[in-house]
Amino acid sequence: MLFMVISTPRPEQPSAMRAGQRAYWDWMNPLLESGVARHVWLKAGRGAVAVFEVDSNEALHKLVNQWSENVPAHFEIIPLVSKAHQEAIANAGTNPMDL
Repeated sequence: MLFMVISTPRPEQPSAMRAGQRAYWDWMNPLLESGVARHVWLKAGRGAVAVFEVDSNEALHKLVNQWSENVPAHFEIIPLVSKAHQEAIANAGTNPMDL
């Protein structure tokens, strides 16, 4: 299951958060290397957007809590559907009510 997670950190001085930011990257980089985190982008100013591939809501819950432990933030979580899935539905002419 794919999820896009958008963080909006608490409004603290960025310099006060340097240790948490370092811990965030120490946590995130292995997730990127393993493929659990597919992509990470930084928002201009503060915050990040990450796409995770996990097998359960519980796994996502664990990741968001770990993220928040490093950088306390508000999180918006958006479930994603792959391009291939939507393209197959569109090409088949399937009515969404028939799925």
